[in-house]
Amino acid sequence: MTPRFGSVDELLAAARADLTRLDPHQAVARVAAGALIVDIRPAWQREADGEIPGSVIVERNHLEWRLHPASGASLAVATKGQEWIVVCTEGYTSSLAASALVSLGLSASDIAGGIHAWRAAGLPVVPGPTAVECRVGNGAATP
Repeated sequence: MTPRFGSVDELLAAARADLTRLDPHQAVARVAAGALIVDIRPAWQREADGEIPGSVIVERNHLEWRLHPASGASLAVATKGQEWIVVCTEGYTSSLAASALVSLGLSASDIAGGIHAWRAAGLPVVPGPTAVECRVGNGAATP
């Protein structure tokens, strides 16, 4: 089999070509306009670095199924036209995940620099980990 990409850096560059990446303050503005942040980090990373208030927790291995409205396994907040902003720790995995969402026809981007950039920008974080498929800060399930 011939690989499509010669390196992980090439794969990442191709994924990012599909995206308009956001800095943390741009993400805040998009959320104010109705976008939702989806945190794809595992619980141990969310516990270590905190979580963004109001974000939806969907670990990476379930992302496409939980966010695509027609998957049969989607969350209630995964409605047609919903804009998603993916966040991970430093902004690498989130780019790959957001690109996968775009390839499914969903409106998606990611936060350049991830939760580390969010914190460096002085934006709020709360202790984690919040349960999977819940919104950070209210504990309510979002299925």
